[in-house]
Amino acid sequence: MVWKPHVTVAAVIEQDQRFLLVEEETSYGLQFNQPAGHLEEGEDLIAAVKREVLEETAWEFEPEHIVSIQLWRKNPDFPSFVRVCFSGRCHSHNPTQPLDDGIVAAHWLTRDEIEAERHRLRSPLVLISIDEYLSGQRYPLSLLKSFIDLDHE
Repeated sequence: MVWKPHVTVAAVIEQDQRFLLVEEETSYGLQFNQPAGHLEEGEDLIAAVKREVLEETAWEFEPEHIVSIQLWRKNPDFPSFVRVCFSGRCHSHNPTQPLDDGIVAAHWLTRDEIEAERHRLRSPLVLISIDEYLSGQRYPLSLLKSFIDLDHE
């Protein structure tokens, strides 16, 4: 069997010292996460994070930086994830747009409020990513190169 990690994207979005998180139904109950999800076939990473933020929060998102690229596995019995975490700004909220299945609500929370809900975070990467962002960790989007359907002759 070939080992393949899941490729996901996530967004750290700050506005007025509050971070946009989603509250979602999981097999462990209601949990908080950054707007995040899986890369879909034929999609580049920037398109994926824009789509995921819109689907999960009804906010249009413009990525500005990469915060980090994370490899995470909960334990040896769980799948591995390669997670590209972006930061950027939201604009154009559509409050009538239905949210993705499983998303209960989107919330703007302070770092302290998120810390107080640590036991309800979907993964440790939620707070790690916020702290990386708050420490000033930013990398240019130009690090990402997409060569989808590029033939070599």
